[in-house]
Amino acid sequence: MYREMGLANASPQQSQDDATLLALVRRGDEHAMASIYDRYSRVVYSVALRVLRDPASAEDVLQEVFLQVWRSPERFVAIRGSLGGWLTVVTRNRSIDALRRKKPSETIDDLSLASQYDLASEAERNTMAERARTVIVRLPPEQRKTLEMAFFDGLTHAEIAEMTGDPLGTVKTRIRSALTTLRKAFLG
Repeated sequence: MYREMGLANASPQQSQDDATLLALVRRGDEHAMASIYDRYSRVVYSVALRVLRDPASAEDVLQEVFLQVWRSPERFVAIRGSLGGWLTVVTRNRSIDALRRKKPSETIDDLSLASQYDLASEAERNTMAERARTVIVRLPPEQRKTLEMAFFDGLTHAEIAEMTGDPLGTVKTRIRSALTTLRKAFLG
């Protein structure tokens, strides 16, 4: 969207931190918004595509997420975490909502689409994503699998319990423990 407006490469603000860029966005600075878009659009698109498995739907979520940032930048609260982390959670939630709104005309498992982005190189360029990835890999296998099912596959706790045969309380505890470990890695 901002790339189409010719703003993506027009800003000297690429070296500015997220807080500064958001402050400028609050004042209506389109160049600051373009910088945020350039910085996080691939991650947002990748998360949406992973959940939705549909490029068109992922692009819709991408646009919705960045429109939300443009219209309501004050929704991001810096003391709760990084902008990249917040955008990832918002994207995941919007993608799951979109997935649940879909009428099942065909099973999602039958769709196999390739991403045009190399997720591994994107993670290397994004320090936050790399740190999260390292922490997730080190989680116990049960926690990691449960966390991936909840956050990347968009399954509810009850759906995970049903699929794995584990008690609902166990599923919730695994997810909570995994999130606590991630939070400690980012705040510690």
